[in-house]
Amino acid sequence: MPRLLLFDIDGTLILTGGAGSRGMTRAFEAVFGVRSAFDGIAMAGRTDPQIMADAFARAGIQAPGEGLARFRAVYRRMLAEELQAPAASGQRVMPGVSPLLQALKRRGHVFLALLTGNYSEAARIKLDHFGLWDHFRCGAFGEDSGQRSELVAVALERARSLGLPEGALGDVFVVGDTPLDVACARAAGVRSIAVATGGCGVARLQASGPDAVFPDLTDTEAFLRLVDDGTARSAD
Repeated sequence: MPRLLLFDIDGTLILTGGAGSRGMTRAFEAVFGVRSAFDGIAMAGRTDPQIMADAFARAGIQAPGEGLARFRAVYRRMLAEELQAPAASGQRVMPGVSPLLQALKRRGHVFLALLTGNYSEAARIKLDHFGLWDHFRCGAFGEDSGQRSELVAVALERARSLGLPEGALGDVFVVGDTPLDVACARAAGVRSIAVATGGCGVARLQASGPDAVFPDLTDTEAFLRLVDDGTARSAD
């Protein structure tokens, strides 16, 4: 049966060393004149529209209109700058990601796509920086919906438009590093694989009720077993 795997980006595939939050902060100040606009605003597992809505509310900005389009254009440039900045540290592809993606691509029944709260241009800049963008045939992004659970249907429709055969929702997996990723999968009626490479530990992820939890993605064979036939160990 075909399998659709929907990967989160930040904390699951890569870490940008804070380049994303720094780029957003600089862009917000450049466009709206507000410094440190995202201080104290939760970002992990949330969509860019949700994060922006919190920043607008705190700054007293209503109906930003064309300002949002300008923000996205400036953010795109500043994110690329932050990723290349000499002072940037902590950037890396998460353990096991590259060999896992290569192994999944060799399986003809597996369709790789993205499900991320990032705006699409930010997603591409981040993944291009690490040489991972071309592993994914399509995706659902922040601008498609501010509600993460609604992104599953968007990604599924795009995958089917590119040739993914019809299949049961049980053959769709959301792979992410936060309880919000798990909740997204549950709300959409699909399966979830949690990986403890972001800010959430194994115990917290297990408590959120995913179908499987891994400490990282280095156990390629266990992950492939889960995708192929639904069996895998959970993290201790």
